[in-house]
Amino acid sequence: MSITASEQAIAAMDNITMLDLSLAPLLRLAEEGNPVFNAGSAGWLREVRIQGAYRVSHRAFPTRKDEDWRVTDVSVLRKTHFRQAAQTSIQSHELDVFALEETAASRIVFVNGIYAPEFSDTSALPKGLYVGNLAGLSAECAADLVNYLSQQSRNLDVFASLNDAGVRDVAVIWADKNVVVDQPIHILFIGKPEDQPVAMQSRCVAIAESGSSLNLVEYYGAATQGCSDHDQQLYFNNTVTEVWVKANAQINHVRIQREGGSGIQIGNTAIAQAQDSRYHLTEVNMGAQLSRHTLTLNQNGAQTETILKGLTMVGGEQTSDTHTAVNLQHPHGTVDQLHKCIVDGSARSIFNGKVDVPQNAQMTNAAQLNRNLLLSPKARVDTKPELQITADNVKCTHGATVSQLEDDEIFYLRSRGLNEYDARHLLIDAFAAEILNTIAIPSLNTGLVNCVACRTID
Repeated sequence: MSITASEQAIAAMDNITMLDLSLAPLLRLAEEGNPVFNAGSAGWLREVRIQGAYRVSHRAFPTRKDEDWRVTDVSVLRKTHFRQAAQTSIQSHELDVFALEETAASRIVFVNGIYAPEFSDTSALPKGLYVGNLAGLSAECAADLVNYLSQQSRNLDVFASLNDAGVRDVAVIWADKNVVVDQPIHILFIGKPEDQPVAMQSRCVAIAESGSSLNLVEYYGAATQGCSDHDQQLYFNNTVTEVWVKANAQINHVRIQREGGSGIQIGNTAIAQAQDSRYHLTEVNMGAQLSRHTLTLNQNGAQTETILKGLTMVGGEQTSDTHTAVNLQHPHGTVDQLHKCIVDGSARSIFNGKVDVPQNAQMTNAAQLNRNLLLSPKARVDTKPELQITADNVKCTHGATVSQLEDDEIFYLRSRGLNEYDARHLLIDAFAAEILNTIAIPSLNTGLVNCVACRTID
């Protein structure tokens, strides 16, 4: 059985004069995919897809005339003829580069957005926790998932709506009340480039019920020969992740973007925090020729804690865009955001961070900082930290810095016996380490440190 938009909905969509012709091919392509589901989700999943298609049909393709996209050119998506990524298999050795020792028995794998049970193993995880895909949920839980899936994404950009319209399979992580899971959970999304440009929709939802605790590693990579940074056929991965942190729950979230060197990723992450909850995110962006990650976080209760750490590292002709929006709604909220960018070659890094502190959010403590390191005269950074404050009893700071490696720092290290090459790379490693050291998974931390060192070899 397959789920597609109804014939009436498709016919109506074809007649809507406001449908942006640039979006029409991507929308029709998204609707081609047959989703994986079970009896508990058949009805509402069909509705999610139809409503997503409806929203896309009433929106425009983003251009540089739009304020949020003025420095990010995604016109390649409308100039390229994509086809639906096949439900394909990969060889086990192609996953070796992404394997983490700590998650050998707590990993789920999706290939081209579709669950791959042959590479997944969750035997180390305790009872009271579900980690799998939509089809594996009980009918009762699948029916309840309607209260979470697409509830946040419907308010995001056109690409999130496109993901709703084409959702095929869903990575689901669901912890029952008071279930504490120390074991890191690895959600691995692998793209398989083909002879022609392909498009895929990757989807994830994580729910931590009251009093529970989760450690998540959300990882995006490409199945390629050797390092995934190498060029290959163009492909497009449109990702959406929705996170729900209930009262007094905690989620430690690591998001790694290592798409292939010719890949494009447009990602949306939406987080809803309830009272007394804690959400800690470390994100690392290194791959893709063009990537954009939009993070939207809503503190929906008092005394919530949000910690956001990010590292973007780009070179060559890469472009990486990070947009964040943190919305505080209640008193005694805490936000600590630090995003760092290392930019080499002719690459471009964009950071736009917004923190909104309305009148209701008294006694807020919010800090936001973007630090950028330029390694090349042609490298470019666009940074725009924003604080909007209407509350009158708060402690809020924000700022941005853009710099190069300091000659006196290099001179100091050389005076201690290092050559110039080692001195430069020691400073670069130290700049990145402040973010990478927040990842408490040794094998992942080591792998990323090696990636930083490899990318800065002259």
